[in-house]
Amino acid sequence: MKHAKQRQATYYKLTLLISSMLCIIGLIFIYSASSAFALERIGNAHFYVRKQSFGFLLGIIILGFTYCIPFGLIQALAPLIFVGALFLTGITLIPGIGRTVHGSSRWISLFLFNFQPGELLKIAFMLAVARLCAKTTPATFKLKKVLPPTLILLIPASLILLKQPDFGTFVMLVTITASFLFVAGMSTRRFVIASGIMLPILATLIALRPYRVKRILTFLDPWKNPQGAGFQIIQSLIAIASGGLYGQGIGFSKQKFFYLPMQHTDFIFSIITEESGLIGAMIIIISFVALIYLIMRIALLAQNRFAFFVALGSAIILGTQAAINIGVALGMLPTKGISLPFVSYGNSSLISTLLMIGLVGASIHAKPDQAT
Repeated sequence: MKHAKQRQATYYKLTLLISSMLCIIGLIFIYSASSAFALERIGNAHFYVRKQSFGFLLGIIILGFTYCIPFGLIQALAPLIFVGALFLTGITLIPGIGRTVHGSSRWISLFLFNFQPGELLKIAFMLAVARLCAKTTPATFKLKKVLPPTLILLIPASLILLKQPDFGTFVMLVTITASFLFVAGMSTRRFVIASGIMLPILATLIALRPYRVKRILTFLDPWKNPQGAGFQIIQSLIAIASGGLYGQGIGFSKQKFFYLPMQHTDFIFSIITEESGLIGAMIIIISFVALIYLIMRIALLAQNRFAFFVALGSAIILGTQAAINIGVALGMLPTKGISLPFVSYGNSSLISTLLMIGLVGASIHAKPDQAT
């Protein structure tokens, strides 16, 4: 057991190193991508990078604090954390409290920045479901005991997220649920049946919102309306193609000059590739692959079921978000407003991601289960 803890500690140090590197890369390219936009819109080219720097410092403090919390306390408080996150996400729907941006009521205005409670809800939900799954093993797993309380958590969270709307976070909660139940011991047959039931539901939810259908159609043929719905993805592909092998040079992107929308948020990967080329893009991709591998190794070495599921859930969230964001930028997936962890501009996303890294670190100190 001592040897396993030492290996986990080594993996975690590398996790911190890669996370820090991605944050620094993010700050560099947020400044590069946003400076012209910030100067035009706000009159201060440093506006977004300064806000992101504040989020980075606050996130590091939260990471350190989370790392020091006894892991048993996190497990005990998981239901309360979920209820608190659900409440904060719910009040975004109240006029005068929630702030609407691009047609979605996802934010609460705080003193220094706008906070998106959905980012916290994602982690809180993961903790709550991890607590449920930790009570069983693959040998003792019974779906009828785990599924009902899981649905009690999933349904109200989903209703709020779909009302905002925040379809991306909703899909993330469904992904966490499916992954945890399968790993906890759900049979392959039941998993396939559940997936067969869920896919038509997701298709219906997409069909109910015309703008979601439009995104699918645009993904299939962005050149059908190159000056309208297809404009963003086409500009993203132009940026990526312009990068070549070595890139145009940091700060020398052309697409950031009001061609590519959301160049410092959802499409920052496109600017990174334009300025640093295929080499820069591969550094980002390899960094995320290495990060997910390290966190998965920490999970597999865990002597505590709750610690295992928390590390596993963190890897799932980070890996899924990174894959979707990069896939969208490359035109391989429909546009879906999901940021690139550590790298995209957004304090809520950055702070929540660093909180998750703190939880992974805290999981290393979990006491072994008695049955282990």
